[in-house]
Amino acid sequence: MKKFCCVVLAMLPLTAFAYPIDVQKQLNGMDIDYNAYDTDTDIASIQVNNFGSTDAVCKVVFNNGPEAPRTRNIEVAAGKHKNATAKFNRTIIKMRINLTCTPK
Repeated sequence: MKKFCCVVLAMLPLTAFAYPIDVQKQLNGMDIDYNAYDTDTDIASIQVNNFGSTDAVCKVVFNNGPEAPRTRNIEVAAGKHKNATAKFNRTIIKMRINLTCTPK
C-alpha cells in the first residue's frame, strides 16, 4: 500500500495552476500583436509587439475583479516591443486585460 501511495503522489503535477487571461483589444487599425503571461499567482504581464511603421501609445488596464484595476501606459516604437506588468494583493483567479493602442 505504501508503494501505491508513493506512485500516486509522484504522478501529481508539480507546477502551479495557470489562471485564464481574457484580452479585450482596441488597436485602431494598427499592426500590433500581444502575448499575455501569468507570471506568478499575483502578477500578470503582457508583451505588446508593434509590427507597423508608426510608433504607438498603448494603455493597458489589468483587472483582477475585486481589487482596483491597475493601469499602465506604454509607448511602443515601430518594429519594437514593450512589456507591462501588474502586481495584485490577492491571488489572481481570472485576469481581464484591456489593451487600447493609438498612433503617436
